[in-house]
Amino acid sequence: MRSPGGPGARGAGAGSGSVTSTVSPVGERARRPRVVRSLPQNRLGACYHWGMELGLRGRTAAVAAASAGLGFASAAALAAEGVRVAVCSRDRGRVDDAVARIDGEAVGVVADVSAPAGATSFVAQTVEALGGVDILVTNAGGPPAGTFTSTELDAYHTALNLNLVSVVAMCQAAVPAMRAQRWGRVVAITSVSVRQPIPGLILSNTARAGATGFLKSLALEVAGDGVTVNSVQPGLHATDRLRSLHGGDVDQAAAGIPARTVGNPADFGAVVAFLCSEPARFITGAALPVDGGSFSGLQ
Repeated sequence: MRSPGGPGARGAGAGSGSVTSTVSPVGERARRPRVVRSLPQNRLGACYHWGMELGLRGRTAAVAAASAGLGFASAAALAAEGVRVAVCSRDRGRVDDAVARIDGEAVGVVADVSAPAGATSFVAQTVEALGGVDILVTNAGGPPAGTFTSTELDAYHTALNLNLVSVVAMCQAAVPAMRAQRWGRVVAITSVSVRQPIPGLILSNTARAGATGFLKSLALEVAGDGVTVNSVQPGLHATDRLRSLHGGDVDQAAAGIPARTVGNPADFGAVVAFLCSEPARFITGAALPVDGGSFSGLQ
């Protein structure tokens, strides 16, 4: 179904050989009348459709930590809108598998965004493979659980690199070109813990709150240049990680959610895609909870 080639494959095989490219016939789709767009089938077995033109066809995106979970769902949703996407993982096999599952034009990059150098490298490899980065979706795994009493000082340095400094590094690498072309989108996947700290996750609560402060500051600075900066704060979603934590039964996790269900990764990806869209051009500096009502505060 997929074969190398197409406009997004430019430069994909150059350099260190750490970029893999597969392309489905997005050019053919672009010539057909567009009525609705189907998102890929998600892990809960449902498939959703867009009835809105998002104006993203032909844009390029770098989606970090996107071999699985919400990062993958975000990349798949963007690709379904005709965006040429680069996804990264630390593992070659996992990133190649993710690229093969994306219905659209995608390249795979091996990069470790938990360190600033790896985060910067991911953006640089995306520019080499796709010719630029119009959309940046930052994402990374969470640090280990812990409390004030149980957490050593060095663990904070590691967590801040993972969930704060990596965000800054990717933005520093991608945003200047967005400003120069007067169009860009940054969407950070953080956590609902930014609004409502989760007991036992002191490292994540601290680092992601810092990232949210940075993103709000950046949004104010670049708003006049056609660049929007937003974050999405997920609650519990039906990812492989959640299944592993609950023995494969996500219904256990849904008990404490007002919506009485865990989130659907495809829905989450659609939220990210919308925030990258032309209709969302006036939304910037927002931090949007996507949690089924779990956050009980007013803002």
